[in-house]
Amino acid sequence: MSDTASYPTTPPLDVPGGWHSADLLVPLGEISALKGIYDWVVIGGGITGIAAATRLGKIAPDDSVLLVDARPIGWGASGRNSGFLLDLPHKFDLETRDRERLNKIMHLNRFAIDGLREHTEALGIDCDWSDVGKLQGAVKKRGTGMMRGYIEMLDWLGVDHEVYDRDQCDALMGTSHYHAAVFTPGSVLVDPMNMVRGLAVNLPANVTLADDCPVIKFDSANGGYALTLKPSEGETDVIAKKVILATDPYTSQFGALKGRILPTITFASITRPLSKNERARYRGKLNWGLTPADAAGTTLRMTAEGRILIRNHYAAAPKFKATDHDLGFAREAHRKGIDTRWPELENLPITATWGGVVSLSGNHQTYFGEVADGLYASSCYNGVGLTRGWTAGQLLADLANGKDSKQLDYIQDVSGMPNRLPPDPFLSVGANSRLKLAQWQAGAEV
Repeated sequence: MSDTASYPTTPPLDVPGGWHSADLLVPLGEISALKGIYDWVVIGGGITGIAAATRLGKIAPDDSVLLVDARPIGWGASGRNSGFLLDLPHKFDLETRDRERLNKIMHLNRFAIDGLREHTEALGIDCDWSDVGKLQGAVKKRGTGMMRGYIEMLDWLGVDHEVYDRDQCDALMGTSHYHAAVFTPGSVLVDPMNMVRGLAVNLPANVTLADDCPVIKFDSANGGYALTLKPSEGETDVIAKKVILATDPYTSQFGALKGRILPTITFASITRPLSKNERARYRGKLNWGLTPADAAGTTLRMTAEGRILIRNHYAAAPKFKATDHDLGFAREAHRKGIDTRWPELENLPITATWGGVVSLSGNHQTYFGEVADGLYASSCYNGVGLTRGWTAGQLLADLANGKDSKQLDYIQDVSGMPNRLPPDPFLSVGANSRLKLAQWQAGAEV
């Protein structure tokens, strides 16, 4: 943690996620309710920050809590992702054969799913919650080889699963593009933007929400922390006794984990719902999701209302945004990806293309803990954000309040310190080279 004041970069006003019209992404908080001193300030109104503020409302109901975000709730990664609540270890976590570690990750993921299910049901949040599981799909030899390793892992862990051949993939997804897939029943599909905004408008009574209100200065002060906020008019100074950084790729902007976080952007597009005629031509079912056997491959959703979401391509994002060129390239690639998989739906209109920034670590470690006295953070989710974010936010609040639990022990056990990374421009050049190589190696899996 830096001993000097930090002046965080404000997240850019770029293209938000396309789950809903950008016109609906209005602030939900009440800036006029701000006061000068809080027991807690939670910085970041994504899934982690909302989870932390929600938990603080339960375990510290007499404390004052401020949840602040630089943009309207749902603008950031928590409203831009593909809407998978994953119950199983994913991506880099699958590279270990540590059974105890993997079982702890599964426990934490299922803890998050159970908690989010309880909250969304109790609050009546319309987020298209779907207990339909997910597929992991493979197109060619490279993907099927990776899928076989995944199946061996599932067998070893005793996880229920079913292997689909090409015909079964076709029957579900309406495309013969996939050679095979593995179905696991425990994951949940959601509309992530509606979910986080629904949770944010139902925060506990002791939590004040100030979104669209960037933190422009952050410093330690008198045993606590001093923040300067910049709402739509003027500036406001706030003192916090304790702070939770729910800022993922922006965490180093607040002086924590500096030189250890690689902000990375991935790109997604979404179509309008299928028309009646298109539904007649589409031979698959609605409401399913697929992640790629090759991590550099393509993620897909067919929503319950018949919209196709496609996500692929990665790049380093030192400025936390995509360029117009990046978005144009991604849109073209997504157009080709949809047409290749569903030629009968050729030229189905894409209504939005966007980039979402996540954080990676060089050693694939996710950080969780106290970075300085009274300052807590979780970061480097390595592309697995919703379940990890909800769990981390809840448990950061517990850690900061001295509340022990099996879940707190588990998240500390599976977390670590991200290693130091080279400075830019070397970091971005090296990262982009590795990401492009991975995509080239993935080949048809993209």
